[in-house]
Amino acid sequence: MRLPSDYFLLPSTPPLAAIIANFAIMNHRNDRIAIVKGLAIILMVIGHAEAYSIITNFIYLFHMPVFFIAAGYFFKEANLQDPYGYVKRRAKGLYLPFVKWALFFLVIHNLMFSIGILNEEYGNVQGGVTHPYNLSQFVQRFFLILFSMGGYDEFLAGAFWFFRALLVVSVVYLILTKLLRHFYPRISLIWISAIIGAASLVFAMIKIDFGLRIPTIVQGGIRETWGLFFFSMGPVIRTLLSRYTLRIWQFFLLVGFLCVGAFYHWKGMNLTPQMNDVLTLPLTGLAGFLVLDRIALWLTDSGSIARRFLTYCGVMTLYIYVFHIIAFKAVSLIKIWWFSLDPAQIGCHMVIHDYAPADCFWILYSIAGVALPIACIYCYNKVRAFIKSQSPRPATDPIESA
Repeated sequence: MRLPSDYFLLPSTPPLAAIIANFAIMNHRNDRIAIVKGLAIILMVIGHAEAYSIITNFIYLFHMPVFFIAAGYFFKEANLQDPYGYVKRRAKGLYLPFVKWALFFLVIHNLMFSIGILNEEYGNVQGGVTHPYNLSQFVQRFFLILFSMGGYDEFLAGAFWFFRALLVVSVVYLILTKLLRHFYPRISLIWISAIIGAASLVFAMIKIDFGLRIPTIVQGGIRETWGLFFFSMGPVIRTLLSRYTLRIWQFFLLVGFLCVGAFYHWKGMNLTPQMNDVLTLPLTGLAGFLVLDRIALWLTDSGSIARRFLTYCGVMTLYIYVFHIIAFKAVSLIKIWWFSLDPAQIGCHMVIHDYAPADCFWILYSIAGVALPIACIYCYNKVRAFIKSQSPRPATDPIESA
């Protein structure tokens, strides 16, 4: 008797074709989200480069919400079965990089003053400046970095608040999901996410109306509240995009909506939100993600250079995020030479404000903020691989060792 081809497979085992198809779908989704993250990180750099206000207004409507949605997009049911493993992975991917790079910038802070990269004369566009740290300030910031994910160097590390916010959001979302699943075992992850998202918006309204601050979270927790909403929308959007593709007219409708928001100066994830932001920010954040996802879908189906570059940017998001402000300093040197400015203006945060944005140096800042971190990490990896290849390998064969 001839046995069927799938005789030795367990009854619950899917056919090989299904496994391959699911693997291909997952790779396709991963590429899409990598491109979305690549687009978002480039937009963030442009926003920090002091481009024209209409451009920065447009970018700030959604660029940070996109990262929270992308993180929630990959939340899986399996995380509920292994919560400790999930928290461990989140801590490894967010807390450890934060501590490593925040301590790095803390250590080199006074060195940056000694070589002129930072100074007490030039600072941000609001007129704020930074100062050298004495021993007491150094120790205080050291413990803030370790125990509250605060105290990072504002003029070198920039927007490091995102690491803390995403870690807090990931853990809170996991806890709330576990609680809801405990009391309502049959409730789906989509409904759980919708409930958490709605609750986070209500909590945001209460915080704004009463001026509440969460004392254990640096900056009061408003960004974490926004982040919880967008993170919870990740599983919802993943389900919707698996069943529905944004049409061309809908794509342009969302772009037009974002342009309206930019024209009327709707706010992003800032520290001083108003009550009307509860209505606008969720819409612009979701619209921005859908727009970037549609662009990513177009690029994913092609083998273009743009696709490969944006995918690589998405993979290298961490390093662009950490080092783009330092990379800006290279362009600041060129601008100082071009306009014969005071050399101390290299200490401006994040870029030199004179003649901006009409001088169009924001384009050079944007290119350098993305390209230089990628180039440095690429060269570092090449050198590291070369050194590793030249080092003698330990023999594993006892005869060979003898």
